[in-house]
Amino acid sequence: MATLLNSVSPATSLSAKTKQKGHHSFLYQVPKFHSFSLNEGFPRVSASTQVATSSKDSVFTLPNWRVGTGRNVRKSKEMRLNEAFHYLEYMIGKGHKPEVNQATQLLYDLCNARKSRKAVRVMEMMVGCGVMPDAACYSSLVNYLCKRGNVGFGMQLVEKMEEHGFPTTTFTYNSLLKGLCMHGNLNQSLQLLDRFTKKGLVPNAFTYSFLLEAAYKERGANEAMSLLDEIVANGGVPNLVSYNVLLTALCKEGRTEEAIQLFRELPAKGFEPNVVSYNILLRNLCYEGRWEEANDLLEEIYEANQSPSVVTYNILITSLSFHGRTEDALKVLDEMTRSGFKSTATSYNPIIARGCKEGKVDLVAQCLDQMITRHCNPNEGTYAAIAVLCKEGKVQDAFFIIQRLGNKQNSATKHEFYKMVISSLCRKGNTYPALQLLYEMTKFGFNPDSYTYSALIRGLCREGMLDAAVEIFKVLEENDYKPDIDNYNGLILGFCKYGRTDSAMEVVQTMIGKGFMPNEITYTILVEGLAFEEEMDMAADLMKELYLKEVLSRSTVERLSMQYDFKELSV
Repeated sequence: MATLLNSVSPATSLSAKTKQKGHHSFLYQVPKFHSFSLNEGFPRVSASTQVATSSKDSVFTLPNWRVGTGRNVRKSKEMRLNEAFHYLEYMIGKGHKPEVNQATQLLYDLCNARKSRKAVRVMEMMVGCGVMPDAACYSSLVNYLCKRGNVGFGMQLVEKMEEHGFPTTTFTYNSLLKGLCMHGNLNQSLQLLDRFTKKGLVPNAFTYSFLLEAAYKERGANEAMSLLDEIVANGGVPNLVSYNVLLTALCKEGRTEEAIQLFRELPAKGFEPNVVSYNILLRNLCYEGRWEEANDLLEEIYEANQSPSVVTYNILITSLSFHGRTEDALKVLDEMTRSGFKSTATSYNPIIARGCKEGKVDLVAQCLDQMITRHCNPNEGTYAAIAVLCKEGKVQDAFFIIQRLGNKQNSATKHEFYKMVISSLCRKGNTYPALQLLYEMTKFGFNPDSYTYSALIRGLCREGMLDAAVEIFKVLEENDYKPDIDNYNGLILGFCKYGRTDSAMEVVQTMIGKGFMPNEITYTILVEGLAFEEEMDMAADLMKELYLKEVLSRSTVERLSMQYDFKELSV
């Protein structure tokens, strides 16, 4: 591990994208694998559920994936869920129809399990066999896809459902709009708004707030204010949320005086400020150190017969900590608890971060002890705050605190706790402090596993330290640790994210040469890497060849084709 720490340094430069990615050079090494066999797998499931399949168009029931019974009880919930999905696919393929409530519940549960591809497939199969899902199910799926960032997928689904005569509601279009706005696509959002108004749907206050938020994030507060004027001029009726978005926009740009003026004009516009409106202004006043004005604003909250929220208290705690007033921040935290609000890690983290920055280990330990006493669990932000000690050169102090937290876990979970700390730091962009802490942990008997190493590799790649990620593999092998497929996939993904799909393919060749078998995730990363570099023809060719070699499933190919618009592909 000491060797690893000495070798880790940010990559000074990334190699230029080569013209030829060389994906054909490794295709001959790609072995075939046999997909799950429906004919072999489902007679047992069918027998266990006693489903009548004597005639086509008969309605069938799915095996109970929600509660394990008999032999099924030993299977994980995820495994039972997958079995139910594959059974649905198999039975519909045989011409039978599912019981609509069961199929709908399966769709919801797949969404909750973050299996969006399968959830969409359930919707497609239901429509294809003439079993129409209800409007709530359809709208929820679109909303889920957009929240997960699959806006294109959501739009495709809306188009398909409209082709089947399924009505689209304002709620459905708002989901698409919000998804587009979240990704900074204001022009597309406005085009979509025009499209759904032409269909006779009426935008609501939520529609306007999504657009205004996108406008200020993409083009600034002035653009957002102009857009609101245009909305009102065209007969739109915004609500207080829309004006709160404008207050946020002005405050984000440091235009506190203009925000205060707009805040004072709200009653004349027909709106009484709510606690959210007050919090927006309070945050700016506190960060600017305008404590007297902040106190006056707090008094106004009470005079307006409103109550501070947990956000109000957290704003005060965070800003006081930011200005080095940790003792005052602790007093506010105590008052918050006395007022009946439950403190969370979000409340403690700013104080811990400031304590770490100032090297006040005792203060940090005091906060952590108080958190545990109050049943307030540390989170990723807590570990990131402690990592500041590493950046200040106090790695052993940071480890002392982490160890103190770990000792409060039982012996069975202490190992898992250390894993969680390392992976959390890597996700938060604190990979080098994570490496430093890991070194201390190993001296006290912690043995990193594949999950921990994968987190480090992904973290290094995410921060652009690709050479360091490669170096990890060398050090691991020197210490008789054999990297596994997840470790390699993390490195391959890192290269692809930085437009180095050529290097990613070299890693695949190396992996195969060492006897490690790539899986479907590996090949999917490569296809998406080429698409990310806008090598669409090459990505489509590679996908087709991998499909023909039976290492990409049909459902994966359909998802990639839809996501990247590989229209000419026929499989």
